[in-house]
Amino acid sequence: MTIVGKVRCCNNAPMTTKAKILDGKALAGRMREDMRSEVAQLTEKHGRAPGLAVILVGDDPASHVYVRNKKIGCENVGFASFSHELPADTSQQHLLGLISELNQDPKIDGILVQLPVPDHINPETILEAIDPNKDVDGFHPYNIGRLVARKPALRSCTPYGCMKLLAETGRDLHGLECVIVGASNIVGRPMAMELLLAGATVTVCHRFTQNLQAHIERADVVVAAAGKQGLIQGEWIKLGAAVIDVGIHRRDDGTLTGDVAFESASKRAGWITPVPGGVGPMTITMLLANTVQAFKTHIGE
Repeated sequence: MTIVGKVRCCNNAPMTTKAKILDGKALAGRMREDMRSEVAQLTEKHGRAPGLAVILVGDDPASHVYVRNKKIGCENVGFASFSHELPADTSQQHLLGLISELNQDPKIDGILVQLPVPDHINPETILEAIDPNKDVDGFHPYNIGRLVARKPALRSCTPYGCMKLLAETGRDLHGLECVIVGASNIVGRPMAMELLLAGATVTVCHRFTQNLQAHIERADVVVAAAGKQGLIQGEWIKLGAAVIDVGIHRRDDGTLTGDVAFESASKRAGWITPVPGGVGPMTITMLLANTVQAFKTHIGE
């Protein structure tokens, strides 16, 4: 069915020919406002605020920015924030000892180890040492397994945030063709499980995938998480599709861009996330939401 100035997408919902922006910054702001009220009530009721411990090993500049943003987020919603900044030569054993202490600390509801860690530290060993009930990043094999088993507990933050953004489209994901580009443990794989949980038909593309364009062209939802600037061309996007761009790259002029060619894609997509201001704010917001959930589990509420 054709109507003036619009096309119809696969679920028969009208779409303008210019994509609607999925504003992660605005959505994160609304969610944090609600969270701030809930945290205030929980703090008054239980005599303490949710506690989040953030561990940073080394002096990676990007990691320092991320940690600072997470601390600001904690303060914004009323959490107690505990920062542990360790030198780059910190031993794995020392780091494991700190995690063990935090696992036992009743004031700490969530533990986050900022990745990457220095090369002499095994990140899998570190992540698996965190109490799964305090794993607010959602990286522990126990929490990934819960998601696979369709009984999610603490969920991986970026995929969880992507699902909140997709909910903003108002589309029912049941039966839709969803294509994820990228198969990392942090985004691609848990994203596939989230979409399966929502009833979608899911394809995961990766570096061995043949004819990526053909997969993208049939997708009602595209989640771009390959970490390669401009990999997905705008003309590949199906009319009316929802495009979630997880990638973030800095151009030579200092501006940021994603894995998707935004300008051309936005002329075909029904909805699209900007870079910056799309997925990024939602990742930190879902970390905060996980911390509230961990707090409530901890106190038995």
